[in-house]
Amino acid sequence: MVCNATIEDYALRSIGIGEKLLPKSDITLCDQFVLIGSGVIWNLYFCVIALAFGFIFAILTAIIRFNKYRFLSKAIDIYVFIFRGSPLFIQFFCAYEIFVLLPKIGFDINLLFATITVETSWLTKAWLGAVLVLFLNTTAYSSEIFYGALKSIPKHDIEAADAFGLSTRRKYRKIIIPTMLRNSWSSYTNEAIFLFHATTLVFFSSFPAWRQSGDALYYASYFADKTFNPFVPYPIIAVYFISITLLIILIFKIINVYFTKHLPKERKMPIKLFTNMVR
Repeated sequence: MVCNATIEDYALRSIGIGEKLLPKSDITLCDQFVLIGSGVIWNLYFCVIALAFGFIFAILTAIIRFNKYRFLSKAIDIYVFIFRGSPLFIQFFCAYEIFVLLPKIGFDINLLFATITVETSWLTKAWLGAVLVLFLNTTAYSSEIFYGALKSIPKHDIEAADAFGLSTRRKYRKIIIPTMLRNSWSSYTNEAIFLFHATTLVFFSSFPAWRQSGDALYYASYFADKTFNPFVPYPIIAVYFISITLLIILIFKIINVYFTKHLPKERKMPIKLFTNMVR
């Protein structure tokens, strides 16, 4: 019954629903599980948004690099090199410093017939600024994964598509992109797992939490300070993250089955449980 009351009060606290004040005395194991679980909602938000948009832009940038568009390809190569070559934590720090320098009131864009004011103050908040950094980071890594998969497509497959007179759009939709995804899906699963784990860095970055209702590490740090025992809240985070990692592997494995359903068994590339937990 006590735990039910805790769930009602704190299960959605991280998104502004429920009790506003955190427990300061007589902190129970249930309090820690529920509040840290509430914080995991933000970690999932960071991961899902960055992964969804990063997936689309990674495919686009990989195709541009594959087709060797002169200036665009070179610009994307530089972008990928910078984000793959620098630590993610430094990217958070540099991005926050840049966002802070932008005018807080935003800036105006004159479209002749109308003037649009673009807000910039939101970029210094974790819900947008941190997601933008994670998006740029995962796009860079995923673009390299997909680009390598594109280069591994047998030339005779593309030549066969040309021989059948397929249009460029249909060739990419029916042959090139499906083959690219099939060849890279195991590696991309690792990237998705890494991105979810990387969301913990948002707590250590300069981006402030929304209404002081932060992610899982925000609450774990709070409980470690209040109870003087870090060996309870941090293992609770590990339990949550391992559970969600298993869920990510399961989801990507189901998608992989769809990609490879038409292949003979010996050509299928199964996603194994433990080999996808390390990048």
